[in-house]
Amino acid sequence: VFLGNGPSGICLSYLLSGYVPYLKRDSIHPHPILQRKLEEAPGVSILDQDLEYLSEGLEGRSHSPVALLFDTLQHPDTDFGGTAESVLTWWHETNRAIPHLVLGRNAPGGAWHSIEGSMITLSRGEWMGLPDLPFKDWLKQKRRGLRNNRATAEDIAQYYQHYVMKKGLQKNFRCDTVVTSVRKVSAESISNHAQKDLQNSDSLWNRNEESIEVFQVDGFFRTLKGDKEPFSIYAENVVLATGTYDGPTWLGVKGENLSYVHHQLSALEEAVKNNNIGIMSDPVLIVGAGLTAADAILFAHHCNIPVIHVFRRCVSDPGLIFNQLPKMMYPEYHKVHQMMKEQSAACAGPYECYVSFPEHHMLSFGKDKKCIIQDKNGYQKAYKVSMALVLTGSNPNLSFLPNNGIDLAMDSDQPVSSKRNPIDVDPFTYECTQEKGIYALGPLAGDNFVRFVQGGALAVASSLLKKANKNPP
Repeated sequence: VFLGNGPSGICLSYLLSGYVPYLKRDSIHPHPILQRKLEEAPGVSILDQDLEYLSEGLEGRSHSPVALLFDTLQHPDTDFGGTAESVLTWWHETNRAIPHLVLGRNAPGGAWHSIEGSMITLSRGEWMGLPDLPFKDWLKQKRRGLRNNRATAEDIAQYYQHYVMKKGLQKNFRCDTVVTSVRKVSAESISNHAQKDLQNSDSLWNRNEESIEVFQVDGFFRTLKGDKEPFSIYAENVVLATGTYDGPTWLGVKGENLSYVHHQLSALEEAVKNNNIGIMSDPVLIVGAGLTAADAILFAHHCNIPVIHVFRRCVSDPGLIFNQLPKMMYPEYHKVHQMMKEQSAACAGPYECYVSFPEHHMLSFGKDKKCIIQDKNGYQKAYKVSMALVLTGSNPNLSFLPNNGIDLAMDSDQPVSSKRNPIDVDPFTYECTQEKGIYALGPLAGDNFVRFVQGGALAVASSLLKKANKNPP
């Protein structure tokens, strides 16, 4: 059972539905060492090769070796501006399929359905695609091109839905599903009736009659009438692919729950649409230095609304996302970065209606809309604002796991967070180190871009095929 039907879940479903990647005949990979390794096992699918050996020595924009491997097989030289074709070809081998169920709250595509449709992706359009159906080709069928090489969230959500239909995966997907609990139970505790069903299937159950443990997944479907219909499913393996967009991060400071303090960009768009805020308003306070904060600044700038921008890092910090983006591809984010540098409170710059406070943090939000910020030396400043937006990232909701999944994280004293504290997985199988049989994919395992979540799916599929003895002799 997979929890989550975004790009990670879709890609894994494709691999477990018997679609197997092989090296295309006569294709030459531009990476000579990788090419030599691939030649050592001609005719053996990538799923059945040693992923650790193949991915050794690859470098790129992900910390995961298997993510880099799968990405470089699909987009051989894309980081260097190349357009080499994928070196993979896909064969449908139905005898290698593994029965699975993909549960999700939304239609296939996951959180992409709840993002504002006109938002432009950070990644280039072709990097949003899934195996064996290039995103560019799908867009061409719709007689559209990519804007500045990038796509809208609406296009991507539609593409993921189309992919599931086109590849015949929909029988594995159950949408409008909410999972409320995942726990380990012993096989004996399941009713005898379920036992018989399971023993008739070619499962791993009959290996030893001692106490075998499985996972019980409970939750409910939402029916068309809006009723909640409960279910219980038993699974040998559970894949966590729920992403990280469940709840915005709070700062935990005084007054953060006041009505003028918001945690979503849409609040600013609403306020402008309803004329509650405009050129003559007090400034909008924006807290955070990620891309959502940048989108809010660009939107406010576009509407001539004054902005006070508060963030903890210094402008040259290499961990700041703006210092990692190529200037040519992201001119608008580069502009925000320039504003952050040149228009700090310490020195007036060329940008009207905007002032930045690097290395500051929020102390409190007052009832009278007076906000107090503090710099690293302890100096405090107060500003009157019209509204405040705290845009410092989001946290996954893992309330269906014991202890909110904290025991599975790298640091088991802190909540799971895709950036700071992902789930601790084996890098070549993505199985949780703390709990065998549970796998984590995508942002929960620290892979935040669609092009890199797919390597995780490859690792999980390879591990599950070995467990199910579905590898060829």
